Amino acid sequence: MTKKIIDAKPYKNSISAPIIKIGVLAISISVLVMMVSVAVGLGMQKEIKDKISSIEGHINISSFRNISNENSINPIVPDQEFLNWIDNIPEISRVEKIITKFGIFRTPNEFEGGYFKGISAEYNFSEIERFIIEGELILKADKVTNNVVVSQILSDKLRLNVGDNFQMLSSKNQDDMPSVTGFKISGIYNSGFEELDSKYIFGDYRHIQRINKWDKNEISSIEIHLNNHSDLDLVSDMVYLNSPSDYDVVSSKEKYYSIFEWIKLFDKNIVAILFIMTLVASINIISVLLVLILERINMIGILKALGAKNSSIRKYFIYTSMYLIFRGVLIGNFIGGFLIFIQQKFKIISLDSKIYYVDTVPIFFKFSHFLYLNLLILFVCFCAIIIPSFLVSKINPKDTIKFN
Repeated sequence: MTKKIIDAKPYKNSISAPIIKIGVLAISISVLVMMVSVAVGLGMQKEIKDKISSIEGHINISSFRNISNENSINPIVPDQEFLNWIDNIPEISRVEKIITKFGIFRTPNEFEGGYFKGISAEYNFSEIERFIIEGELILKADKVTNNVVVSQILSDKLRLNVGDNFQMLSSKNQDDMPSVTGFKISGIYNSGFEELDSKYIFGDYRHIQRINKWDKNEISSIEIHLNNHSDLDLVSDMVYLNSPSDYDVVSSKEKYYSIFEWIKLFDKNIVAILFIMTLVASINIISVLLVLILERINMIGILKALGAKNSSIRKYFIYTSMYLIFRGVLIGNFIGGFLIFIQQKFKIISLDSKIYYVDTVPIFFKFSHFLYLNLLILFVCFCAIIIPSFLVSKINPKDTIKFN
């Protein structure tokens, strides 16, 4: 009934017609902006956190005696009981044994400093594989291999491609003569996170054990990966309280404090955008309702003179407003969903990874986000039209008859 009245020809030519269109458009734009802002904001947070955890893990355990857990001089020998305890924490997905070492990577014409991240053949490389743009990492458990995966940044600086060879100069201590180890590039990765890409190459950890003259069971750190990043603080505190006194426990949140503080701004921005957009939608639907009431004031007077109750007339205007709200929300969902799908699928909009840590605008949008946003806009708009609808009870039939 409401749809027929609104879409009827006389009403399409009425004064309220353009105002109704503007109101519906405002609601559509509000829903669209809310969807896109949530998808992009959450996408940025998730993508940056995922990149850090993929390459460095969520939590790193190393020796307190080391100045940096990235260039370990003093090894740790993890107790099996401690490792079993970590494995049994339900929030943890996997635990990796790591050895990192600073070195100078050189070719006949170029050289560059960085960290060799030593991993074993059992290392779960699946999270990093998505960043590999050429080749692959080939490690063998039965023998030491010289295959390494380098970042595109490093390969460009050294002017190397897959299959090329280079050398790494490194020593156990600063006063020692550096040893020279030759490596062959089997793969090139690009995470889009320049701060990490310019730092690491991945290879067989036994090379570093040889350089440091360590035993087979000695490593530089334990790398912990979680199922959900939201459990980071909880698990980090738990591991810290239960780890040996000579172990240093550092979470990715502590190590990259400034980045995580920058990420927090997205939450505030999302909340601000949601508030502004719901306010815009509310004001517009209130304006539309007031215009509809004023335009139909004669009709209201006649209905009251014929015995119609205020509640019945109010319901008519509430139903009419809700119909317009639903129409605006539906249009906004369609356009917003389409834009989110296009960006997620084709990555049309690109970013400067030096500034934003990602090379394209990331998208993360679940059905629950869609549901909550729609419920929010519908609830706020419904509450907004309740009070103006009481104006119907203020209209006196005698005044409307005099007006005619």
